[in-house]
Amino acid sequence: MRLFPALMSALVLFLASPLAKADEKAVPGSAAAVQLSFAPLVKATAPAVVNVYSQRKLVEKKADSFSQDPFFRRFFGGDGSFGRPRERVASSLGSGVIVDPNGLIVTNNHVIANATDIKVALADKREFEAKVLIADERTDLAVLKIEVPDEELPALALGDSDALEVGDLVLAIGNPFGVGQTVTSGIVSALARTRVGVSDYQFFIQTDAAINPGNSGGALVNMNGQLIGINTAIFSRSGGSIGIGFAIPTNMVKTVVATAETGGAAIRRPWLGAELQDVTPDIATSIGMSRPEGALIISLHPESPLAKAGLKRGDIVLALEGKPVETAQELGYRAATTALGATIIIEYQRKGDRKETQVTMLAAPETVQRDATVIEGANPLAGATAANLSPAVADELGLPSDIEGVVISKLEKGPAQRFFKRGDIVLEVNGTKIDSVDALSAALEEGGRTWRIAVSRGGRVVKLAIGG
Repeated sequence: MRLFPALMSALVLFLASPLAKADEKAVPGSAAAVQLSFAPLVKATAPAVVNVYSQRKLVEKKADSFSQDPFFRRFFGGDGSFGRPRERVASSLGSGVIVDPNGLIVTNNHVIANATDIKVALADKREFEAKVLIADERTDLAVLKIEVPDEELPALALGDSDALEVGDLVLAIGNPFGVGQTVTSGIVSALARTRVGVSDYQFFIQTDAAINPGNSGGALVNMNGQLIGINTAIFSRSGGSIGIGFAIPTNMVKTVVATAETGGAAIRRPWLGAELQDVTPDIATSIGMSRPEGALIISLHPESPLAKAGLKRGDIVLALEGKPVETAQELGYRAATTALGATIIIEYQRKGDRKETQVTMLAAPETVQRDATVIEGANPLAGATAANLSPAVADELGLPSDIEGVVISKLEKGPAQRFFKRGDIVLEVNGTKIDSVDALSAALEEGGRTWRIAVSRGGRVVKLAIGG
């Protein structure tokens, strides 16, 4: 039983050269090979992994115009504490990876979310202020920039995460628990994990290389010295590693980095405009499939690229550009990592026949003016930003494409934070149906001491009675 770790070490450095090729994979063939080490690979890759320190100010019960309003004092406390601001500073520690010698760094969005101050510490202990170029909640990725004049920084090349196979050896590099840069080794335990829950795009690399708090944003490296994943999450009941860690594939990272390199502040992604469902064993049996596979189209938006290419409700997407599609989540990932404007081949099944068609990948359209408005005044929605729904807005918020109406797209400080959530769709205010931002503003201007507001939240209608 003690032979396995030795074999692992041997296999590692047998392949550790950055010039190693996929077809050179082999088990160690001699006792000398068993003595080999990860050290050369670590020396080549570790300098590109950095520590990311972020601070955010948290203000609790900040004084505002509502503190003197008896109506709101009923909900926020009548003991005099409401309106008395208390401020504290929260710090977080994570890791990051330099992907461009000019100082472009990839990390997790949750490492720097809402931060007011971000610093990056290089492997040589120098520290630099960092600027956020992109912070993308949907992928849980962020791109930072540091300025290091007259110097090219060590950077990792982005590998092809689709080339990974279960059993491939990997290194995880980061700063767990703030103890300092640490390297762990393991294998790719599984691919295309879809039930991790830390981003909208569920298609994670699973590894048994130890990942712990503080490793978030760090590097998952293959034996060619390439970055093939950004370490993001762990499954743990204790908070420590139990050998189940998850990384965002670099083919998703490439999309975010490309946007940052072109100066974009927001990521424009290809849009399918479809509601999809996994093909279950029961569905597969009912339609004569030999096994459950693919993504079943439940509905299509009229402007959907799939609809324009001839696909219909009930079709099952089986492959995209020759890559098999096993689940609806996988189709979403494959589409999101495709270039905007690209024409791709999609294979699908209709009534037992396998077909293919060409689809041009487009961004979600803005079919109505969003008219984003920050709600003000003495009402429960104060502090929320409301917008008219279009496929573009729905896509940004991870909502179904065919939903119409008014959505809460952002929540700032104010009463709205206590009652509502980002993505809530406002249906009715005091008996008035809401179908536009203008209608919402008019309904709120009428005022009242009692507010009856209905919202759609996660597919359920939630009715709130506030005041009275």
